[in-house]
Amino acid sequence: MRISLSEGSWDKSTADIVAIAVASGKTKLGRTFGRIEAVTGRGSIKPLAADERFEGKRTQTLKVAAGGKAKARWLLLVGIGDEKNAEKIAWKMGHAVSSRARSLKSAAVELPEVSPESVRAASQGLVSGSYRYAEYKSDKAAGAALGSAVILGAPKGTRGLSTAVRAGKAIAESVNFARDLVNAPPNDLNPLTLARAATREAKKLGISCRVWNKARIEKEGMNLFLAVNKGSAIEPRMIHVVYKPTRPKKKVVFVGKGLTFDAGGLCIKPAGSMVDMKCDMAGSATTLGIVFAAARLKLPIEVHAVVGSTENMTGAKAYRPGDIYKSLEGKTVEVINTDAEGRLVLADVLTWAARKLKPDYMIDHATLTGACMVALGPYRAALYTDDDKLASAYLDAAGAEGESFWRMPLDGELRAMLKSPIADMKHVGGRYGGSITAALFLQEFTEETTWMHLDIAGPAFLDRAHRRMPKGGTGFGVATGVRFLEGLS
Repeated sequence: MRISLSEGSWDKSTADIVAIAVASGKTKLGRTFGRIEAVTGRGSIKPLAADERFEGKRTQTLKVAAGGKAKARWLLLVGIGDEKNAEKIAWKMGHAVSSRARSLKSAAVELPEVSPESVRAASQGLVSGSYRYAEYKSDKAAGAALGSAVILGAPKGTRGLSTAVRAGKAIAESVNFARDLVNAPPNDLNPLTLARAATREAKKLGISCRVWNKARIEKEGMNLFLAVNKGSAIEPRMIHVVYKPTRPKKKVVFVGKGLTFDAGGLCIKPAGSMVDMKCDMAGSATTLGIVFAAARLKLPIEVHAVVGSTENMTGAKAYRPGDIYKSLEGKTVEVINTDAEGRLVLADVLTWAARKLKPDYMIDHATLTGACMVALGPYRAALYTDDDKLASAYLDAAGAEGESFWRMPLDGELRAMLKSPIADMKHVGGRYGGSITAALFLQEFTEETTWMHLDIAGPAFLDRAHRRMPKGGTGFGVATGVRFLEGLS
């Protein structure tokens, strides 16, 4: 999408559709309608708004034919309620107009406040809202998206606005990259093709991407990771992408769970629970999206993405409940449920990343537990860490990006649930506190690194659109991760 800046006002815009913010409240509503009808003609807006019960609430939009002296074909009135945050308003307006402009070629956005922050948010919303996954649609019009957009009221010479446009686009393009990976069908996206996609994108951005095959993973001693792969006909891959600026201020490693399909192994899932299991690699998509956004933005932070990717299938050599494997860290692990495979893959990858990369922060993203969704619902991710400063910084970043996380306790009293009578530990606890015991298991393999676990099982893939997130793969976590990195710089 081409996004440009203009000093012009909405009434002079020749775009196919123009978005205008409308606050709630009788006085504000009347003032805005009066301003619009001074251009479009008296009585052109108010009766329709009354019929549609449009009151400027945050959840409301109203598309109306422009007419009168307006040069645009359509106006999109975007309800902002009593929202005062200019960035959130800008993001909403950009997202609303691009998601409603499927068959149109151009759009314009009139922001109540123009600043680098609001322009970045509007640009991010424009690109994000235009997202369509139509790779497998015969009708190519199904993937039609807005071609160009203009952000209005931007005075010439205002510093930072052009840079803000580029930043907003860079973040949204990385989010959309992650969405594409999650939405891809598992017959096409497997560990091999996921590695190729990461390699292509890294090459495009001029950054390093190394891929380990099964032989290299075996040589390294990642036996937990390999156990999960035993039932699959497709080899596993470990993917390591590195963005390293000239003088990095910090080193942050993001680790991603890359289960390109999870049948549950021998503890096979019911058919209904298996349908969307292509999304079990969403943690890897988020992880890759963050490092690619960091490269696009040229952040002064060294960022690594490390992904362990495999399928979890039911082949003749599949690992079994009761098996015991020695981890890269050295602990022996008794397998209890083969459908709790993600933590086994992550355990070895976390150990490798902590030992070899020695980061300031290590953060993993994983669609890890159904228990997390039971606790928090489908729209909020769980955040686990013992580091209060890290938790606070990440929650602040999430709030700024409109993504929902909730800090959960790493309750040490539940660690006893992971004790095994015949191995150093087992990988699944009891029925209760399943998301917590999964996090406690991962913590055993973090080598004293400052670490955070993000269980994104709910918001990574949705069966219906919700606020900022589309149906299907959402790219959840990419924008928050980037905002966190910017905070470090």
